[in-house]
Amino acid sequence: MTIQRRRPQRRRSGLRAWWFGVVVLSSLAVVLLVLTRPPTGVRSGIVPLSSAASSPSSSATPSSSPPAPSPTATSELVSAVDEPHTTDYRKLSEAAATAIYTWDARTASYSEVYSRLRDWWVVLPDASNPLSVLVQEFEATGVNAGTYASLTALHARRSAKAQSVLCDGELAKVREHPAPWTGLHVCTVTLGVVDQSDSDHNGYVAPVSVMVNCPPATTAPDDHCVLVAFYATPGRIVY
Repeated sequence: MTIQRRRPQRRRSGLRAWWFGVVVLSSLAVVLLVLTRPPTGVRSGIVPLSSAASSPSSSATPSSSPPAPSPTATSELVSAVDEPHTTDYRKLSEAAATAIYTWDARTASYSEVYSRLRDWWVVLPDASNPLSVLVQEFEATGVNAGTYASLTALHARRSAKAQSVLCDGELAKVREHPAPWTGLHVCTVTLGVVDQSDSDHNGYVAPVSVMVNCPPATTAPDDHCVLVAFYATPGRIVY
């Protein structure tokens, strides 16, 4: 992938090479964090809903869980998140992260949930962000077609609210490996997530790294930013 159209060879490899460097450094940081942090009862990160649904007693500890909304409040939160038409990459990143962790098996099928995210994801001209990555990273949130079918019978739903948004130079890995062209932004959004079903209620914290492409990038629309990637796999989160 390129920053400029007049360099087709760099266009094809720019995003892949830059993101590979970020992923390698992020993975090393995760390993060091695991090796050096003291043991505690606090747990944060992604908790697959499939595990929560099959084991109601496995919810996160009270100290790590965000305040749990009541069923009525949750019902108001799980409506579809609209994609903002904006040049504010922070606003788009926050909305995208929230949409990734927002669905309701009582009112939407898995195909409908996937299609909504697919509509947000814009494949770049060199196809360096294929839809296979979208599928892989959405499944990293703990949901796939098989588990969603089981969760439908449990009237499961998931809601999320952004707790913090860090972008570009606020992220150490992006400072070490800046984006390959002007207009490409990386934000890591920390979400407070609530999973609910007829038999379970589980609150936890989940980070999502979102990449958005904005003007003046030649591969972006003229008047708004678009989502070009997100990462929910723990080893690919950018800190």
